[in-house]
Amino acid sequence: MTDKTEIAAMESYFQRLWPIMRSITGHGVRQSHDILSELVPFERFEVPTGTKCFDWIVPKEWVCREAYVIAPGGRRILDIRENTLHLLNYSIPFRGRMTLAELDKHLFSLPEIPDAIPYKTSYYSPRWGFCLSHQMREGLQDGIYEVVVDTDHIDGSLTISQAILPGETADEVLISTYTCHPSMANNELSGPLVSAFLYRRLALLPRRRLTYRFVFLPETIGSITFLSMFGTHLLEKLVAGFVVSCVGDARPFTYMKSRRGDTIADRAAQVVLTKRTDNLFHLLDFDPNGSDERQYCSPGFNLPVGVIARALYGEFREYHTSLDNRDFISFEAMSNSVDVCFEICHTIDRNLTYCRTMPFCEPQLGRRGLYESVGGVQVTEERAKTLLWLLNLADGEHDLIRMAVRSKMPFDLFHELAETCVKAGLLKSVNKSL
Repeated sequence: MTDKTEIAAMESYFQRLWPIMRSITGHGVRQSHDILSELVPFERFEVPTGTKCFDWIVPKEWVCREAYVIAPGGRRILDIRENTLHLLNYSIPFRGRMTLAELDKHLFSLPEIPDAIPYKTSYYSPRWGFCLSHQMREGLQDGIYEVVVDTDHIDGSLTISQAILPGETADEVLISTYTCHPSMANNELSGPLVSAFLYRRLALLPRRRLTYRFVFLPETIGSITFLSMFGTHLLEKLVAGFVVSCVGDARPFTYMKSRRGDTIADRAAQVVLTKRTDNLFHLLDFDPNGSDERQYCSPGFNLPVGVIARALYGEFREYHTSLDNRDFISFEAMSNSVDVCFEICHTIDRNLTYCRTMPFCEPQLGRRGLYESVGGVQVTEERAKTLLWLLNLADGEHDLIRMAVRSKMPFDLFHELAETCVKAGLLKSVNKSL
């Protein structure tokens, strides 16, 4: 059922976050995290400039005050107050006057998408520049242009925020999303918003077997920094994880597997998406040309982390352009993404491995009240078949997800019947979740 209150709240937070100039460091990130902290009780880490994180160094913090160009006729153009994408992200400061030919060397546009402003960055190569639609670029007049890029790179810090929902066990599920792109709806704000509202859903559960760690960070350098801080812990405790990105459009879901390819994260996502979409979703093998899963699944860590998306980054025309805006996304679809992410997490949380207390032949179900009815519900053919699969595969090696996949019966029904059989003394949990 559509949650209109949640949808309205998502839109309200989107409108507040949209105009903020974000990058991999700086005030815009902190401002965004301040707003999201109204939904998620963050613990914030400020990692100083110059901190070594594996082969990377936390860069200087970017300060962006204003940036614009004044055309020969005196009109101000390419003003970041109109669109934050106009400035090459992480631009160094510059003030000066120049000809159109000189300015053109610092301009970026997309001839193949002439009406779109591209999103470009220069985090690690000092330069300045402006982005504009190719239509606008072709219409620029000859003459002298005045350029103002009022920015700085200072010794500061990189911001990472996390929140932990404790469970009955220390085994963890990681939800990772990034907060570094300005003025993009699907490729930026959908991930943090879906993750934040997923936190709220999971927090309402009366019981959580697993612990959930939510991390909001800048892409690439953020996940590398986070792993330098918590990687050893995750190697010991992480049972499943997901990078949540591009989950705001109304297209079919995409799931990219972890590097391992058959983790509980991968299997739970496939079970849920198969059920919820009638198998109409895109299933991809791991690809190192992606987002933060590249870091989580790097050889030294090889963590069980996959990607939950709709139109996957790089796979839609609007990607990294001004066309990835409010019109491209759907808050109803975003709320549905929360539903799917919640069900995947809830499936993992209830996934256990069982073994029979009497493994030889079938138990006598009639005298235990399991043949005529199960929990007071009249046995249907589906319930009867699922019960027989459960009792056959409860060998200490098959968890409930593997049972559901093999039998093509619903996971929820396996979970319900397993609890019934435990109460009847037929099964016992062997406390495996992998």
